[in-house]
Amino acid sequence: MSPPLAATVGPSTYWYLTRATGTMALILLTLSVVLGVIDVERYTTPRTPRFVIDRTHRTVSLLAVAFLVVHIVTAALDSFASIALIDAVVPFAGTYRPCWLGLGAASFDLVLAVVITSLARRRLGYRAWRVTHWLAYASWPIALLHGLGTGSDIKTTWMIAISAACLAAVLLAVCVRVTSGLRGQVGLRAAVLGLVVCFAGGTALWLPSGPLGAGWARRSGTPTSLLRPAVSRNPR
Repeated sequence: MSPPLAATVGPSTYWYLTRATGTMALILLTLSVVLGVIDVERYTTPRTPRFVIDRTHRTVSLLAVAFLVVHIVTAALDSFASIALIDAVVPFAGTYRPCWLGLGAASFDLVLAVVITSLARRRLGYRAWRVTHWLAYASWPIALLHGLGTGSDIKTTWMIAISAACLAAVLLAVCVRVTSGLRGQVGLRAAVLGLVVCFAGGTALWLPSGPLGAGWARRSGTPTSLLRPAVSRNPR
């Protein structure tokens, strides 16, 4: 008796959806962070008024959240790995690559906090909302590490190129922001730039011995049952 269609096709479909939506969420989150870092409102013109830029930033951020939600749901529905929805909210509670999956949960929690406080912005006040809004910037490097640590495509040329482009975009945005306002808070701006440069350099040095190295699936915490040669798909 042949297995049900959902058992043979469903998980593979969810697997591809998880990979695609995760990649899109990273790209959109990177674009949202870049728009926020360079403070594009300062570059408004009569042809591109402030409300247009605000809406663009908001739309990109909402799209990132939408793709992120689909990424989480499809990962939970995929029967290849045991990932529960709770693992997307509670960091480091899962059994599949707990450290790297936990980083994804932490990034999602930060993004969720930004969304909730944005909806309640009028009640919280601008200052409280602004402080919480900075969590979006903290969620980005965590999301990038999550993708590098759990992604099954990290050894492919196109995924390496996307990750490098996202990293370069944020680094360039920080450089633009720092150099365009050297008259104020020089120390803080230099510290932020140094932090981003160290993160970029540390990530580049870590990749060859980490996700790009041999045996990463096992070292990252993939359950032994998924490392068997009989498994037809590459462990994520």
